[in-house]
Amino acid sequence: MRSSFRLLASLAVALLGTLFATPCARAQSTATLTGTLTDPSGAAVAQAEISAERLPAAPGSVLRTSSGTDGRFALTLAPGEYRLRVAHPMFARIEQQITLAAGERRELPLRLELERLAATVVVSAQAEPAPADSTSAPVSIVTRQQIDQRQATSLAALLASMPGFSLGRTGREGGVTSLFLNGGNSNFTKVLVDGTTVNEPGGAVDFSHFTLDNVEKIEVVSGAESALFGSDAMAGVVQIFTHRGTTRRPQLTLLAEGGAFSTARGAATLSGLLGRFDYSASAAYLETAGPGPNDGFLNRTLSGNFGWRFTEANQVRLAVRNNTSDAGIAGQTLIVPPDLEQHNSLHNFSANLSAELATGAHWRHRLAGSQSYSRQLFDNPISDFCFTTAPFFCDFPFTARNQFNRAGLAEQSSYLFRQGAITAGYQYEVENGFLSALGGQHARRNNQAGFLDARWQPWQRLTLSGGLRIEANDSFGTRGVPRVGVAYALRDGQDFWGATRLRFSYGKGIKEPRLDQSFGTDPCFPGNAALRPERSRTINAGVEQRLASDRVRITADYFDNRFRDIVSFTFCLPGGPCPVAPPPGCPFGFGTFFNTDLARARGTNIAVEARPTRWLVVSGSYSYDDSRVLQSPNAFDPAEEPGNRLLRRPVHSGNLIANAGFRHMNWNLAAYFTGRRTDSDFLGLGLTRNPGYARFDLGTSYELRRGVTLFGRVENLFDKQYQDVIGFPALGRDFRVGMKWILGGK
Repeated sequence: MRSSFRLLASLAVALLGTLFATPCARAQSTATLTGTLTDPSGAAVAQAEISAERLPAAPGSVLRTSSGTDGRFALTLAPGEYRLRVAHPMFARIEQQITLAAGERRELPLRLELERLAATVVVSAQAEPAPADSTSAPVSIVTRQQIDQRQATSLAALLASMPGFSLGRTGREGGVTSLFLNGGNSNFTKVLVDGTTVNEPGGAVDFSHFTLDNVEKIEVVSGAESALFGSDAMAGVVQIFTHRGTTRRPQLTLLAEGGAFSTARGAATLSGLLGRFDYSASAAYLETAGPGPNDGFLNRTLSGNFGWRFTEANQVRLAVRNNTSDAGIAGQTLIVPPDLEQHNSLHNFSANLSAELATGAHWRHRLAGSQSYSRQLFDNPISDFCFTTAPFFCDFPFTARNQFNRAGLAEQSSYLFRQGAITAGYQYEVENGFLSALGGQHARRNNQAGFLDARWQPWQRLTLSGGLRIEANDSFGTRGVPRVGVAYALRDGQDFWGATRLRFSYGKGIKEPRLDQSFGTDPCFPGNAALRPERSRTINAGVEQRLASDRVRITADYFDNRFRDIVSFTFCLPGGPCPVAPPPGCPFGFGTFFNTDLARARGTNIAVEARPTRWLVVSGSYSYDDSRVLQSPNAFDPAEEPGNRLLRRPVHSGNLIANAGFRHMNWNLAAYFTGRRTDSDFLGLGLTRNPGYARFDLGTSYELRRGVTLFGRVENLFDKQYQDVIGFPALGRDFRVGMKWILGGK
């Protein structure tokens, strides 16, 4: 009996030893990887996806987990080599290789950088990138996916469909194209491409030849942003970001299409990742004969974006874009005969070389050099017609050549902390111009500025922002422009009645005079070196409401803009009243520029986006713009007299877009409407009202197989006859079909 008891006891001890030894042996044969994810300010990043892929790669060799509310994650892995990936919609992706030994417990703290190209991150509203829902200024974002769904090719047409914008285009493809934001003049919006200003010095941007080739994201910030961006940011800022390579296998995208009016378009983009180097290079070509005489348009675009990443927070990047175009200008063919000889040739180039550095856990620095130039030729060698009776208008021959160049250097340093960021920066810019209005002589203007920008979140629901810029301009001297804003999360939640956010912003803007306005050399029509800057004061207040578990998003923004010291031209006849002394040798008149005009614009922009099902997205917007000319003593056309609405800015406008994507097919129907606008024929015929119109576009695509897509679209589906500018007919029904190939990638 005693020996049986001893045998049973020995077996029990052995069994218990085996049970306890098994977990220990397993623990010694595996490794544990843990870590904490934080953002640049040090706050925890939740809901990031962490994956570890065993190397060499094999099916089923990937383990995944997510970070918790404290940013912590943990993975239990077999010993070996792994490729670790960390992904979050708002942050730049992290990828690194690690080797784990048996029994090893490794702690891996990771700091994530905000992804500038993400749809939920805004770069242009603050000195440092910030989440879109924390900005105090109204912001609209267009992604590459939305561009592809709408098959959009023109930047101007895309922006014109966004809240607050109105379009003025003198003709069809290639006609001078202007955009007006929230009632501001066309030169009151600053436009940047990858951080480089592309406005003419003190002037506007001709969007006629700006295509969307290689464009990844577009941001529009409404309101005066001169505190951050300086001159030209009177009514808002538009920034275009080009594509960056993201795939380890090179990806080649080819596109070819053709259609009505002998239109042909082709594009090729090569992009990818090579170790720490990312690259994207694109070439595009567009040619069309147009529907009428002298309506031809030829456009070529080259674009590149190249980056080298030393670490996640330290990198250098070069972005370049080159565009050339030639357009026939038939003129106001609804009023006068077509001009058979006039054409516009444009050549625009922009480049930005930047370095981003991190020194310590809280400091971020950015140094950037930028350059942009524009070459313009407006040529009409032969007079095609001349009326000897009213309206006494002739097609006079002319040739005008203009060259503009802007070169700048900017540095900013930011201190990031858990509740926000403080940035101090300095900018220096040199502007050069050779203009026909200067008799081909050279004009130069050196500008410099220092600025402070801050964002503070005293508690989770409240974000405060503010900034101040001191601008020293060769033309108007030194000016200071401030801005302040607040964003408040009134309610959180993801049920039917979701999050509610309020925002308010106030800012002042300035704009330097054009080079010809300050430096004009014509003895009868000289420039005025004493011009003051044009000024704006903008107020924006808005609310964002989410409904139905974030499937519906509604935003409403009110704006109140006032524009002062607007430059106008005073024309005087010999012997008549004039604020300037008549110069000798000007028998047909004389004059110069003065800060005389005052205007205001008040209104509302409302936008709705709904996702009733996974495959259907419906969005729409409505804009009300109550603008007025308050003072204009030098108005030379009835449309510009006090009491009238501002030129080419409709009171009512909007759009409705439905996108349905299921299986391998996508359909996109877009409807735009524009109300009646104040305009002018500028021929003395007394035409001052441009009727409104509604236009419909339809696009569809079908993925034949992986990487091969057939697409087609019809613009102006119902062949609506309308004009964006009086006398200049818009393009009628236009259809195109094409195919896109995507080779490699992933």
